[in-house]
Amino acid sequence: MARMSSRSSRPSRLPRRQALRLLAAPFALALAAGACGRPPASGRGKVLNVWTLDLAPRFNDYMGRVIAAWERAHPGVTVRWTDVPWGSVERKLLASVFARTAPDLVNLNPNFAANLASKGGLRDLTPLLPPDAAERYLAGIWTSGQQAGEQFGIPWYLTARVTIANRRLLQKAGLAAPPRRWEEVPAYAEAVRRRTGRYALFVTVVPDDSGELMEALVQMGVRLLDDRQRAAFNSPAGRRAFAFWSDLYRRGLLPREVVSQGYRRAIELYQAGDLAQVASGPDFLRNLQTNAPGIAATSAPFPPLTGASGEANVAVMNLVVPRQSAMAPEAVSFALFLSDAANQLVFAEEARVLPSSRGALASLEGRLRAAVPADGQERLVHSARLLSIETLAAARVLVPATPGVKRLQAILYTQLQRAMLGQLDSDAALAEAERQWNSYAEARWP
Repeated sequence: MARMSSRSSRPSRLPRRQALRLLAAPFALALAAGACGRPPASGRGKVLNVWTLDLAPRFNDYMGRVIAAWERAHPGVTVRWTDVPWGSVERKLLASVFARTAPDLVNLNPNFAANLASKGGLRDLTPLLPPDAAERYLAGIWTSGQQAGEQFGIPWYLTARVTIANRRLLQKAGLAAPPRRWEEVPAYAEAVRRRTGRYALFVTVVPDDSGELMEALVQMGVRLLDDRQRAAFNSPAGRRAFAFWSDLYRRGLLPREVVSQGYRRAIELYQAGDLAQVASGPDFLRNLQTNAPGIAATSAPFPPLTGASGEANVAVMNLVVPRQSAMAPEAVSFALFLSDAANQLVFAEEARVLPSSRGALASLEGRLRAAVPADGQERLVHSARLLSIETLAAARVLVPATPGVKRLQAILYTQLQRAMLGQLDSDAALAEAERQWNSYAEARWP
């Protein structure tokens, strides 16, 4: 199953800027030539090509059942399912576009999907959707698949991070629980460091890694971009946030590696007992019970860190239809079936993720509350899953997948690194980030 953190996938072999700049051309050429899509071989009926990310072989039976059920309702159409590794989907999709063999439906991470949509590479699904489509999904999740008034994505599965904390370290620091708000973090980090010799948390500023710090900026009240895609982050809230992070680092309250290593290092430190908390999905506890049983025994789930608004982040996986597809109606039909309440509920149970369907989420919460495991380890994971569901009530996609968002992250993180390392003061670093982003934005959105 595709990783559902906010980390980006590995860079494709084709340079991203060149690939995305050229992306619209193959679609336009194919359409002009009347050659979009792949006509099926004579006598074989229609073939609907569907790509997913990292589901095989674990979910082969599940996908087989869903495909068979949909095919029974759509005689004459065969679904050809291809599962693609997470790290290679961008390269493979671009190659298929250039070869005019793009799939009809593909499961993509939101950032790459938004870039494709901005280049005209994805279908606007609005004319193909039933009138009540939006009502079937969580409102804040449905809108995350929109861009410029068009619906380019149908949401599938979700994850909402919670805080997993080491209760033994908290007790040594004289604390009953980790903080709920970012404003409480400096005093908390100082107490943990002074009384235990360990660190409280690890939030990476490696440009191509986790988006957790970008989400934290939004929670701290920072507006990233204005309506013209120009920098809005050089504001009083932005200056306070940059000073917050650079001060934490300079005071030695963050691990030195946050400027050079990614989210994986946070997991390593937590498993070694050197970190008081980590932000992760509930299933991390199950991995922890295998990899570090001693740390798992003293770990517990807590609500995630948020800002004054109390909003948490949710990660979404979308289903999108490339513009090349000659079977867009069938692709949308299959996407709606794959993500309906019944099928999402089964997938959420098997994959231990959260559904984007309102009905499936309500059913999943009811099942979890009605059946508490007797086993202590399973009960811990169970409580974390319930907590992640409760988090959805005040969760949204904090950093929308807009074109250029990874460039924005790289600019902000690089300049924040300079502030942390003392190369610039935090205000000057933020001003430089503003200058670099606006230079990029003015070229892309004149």
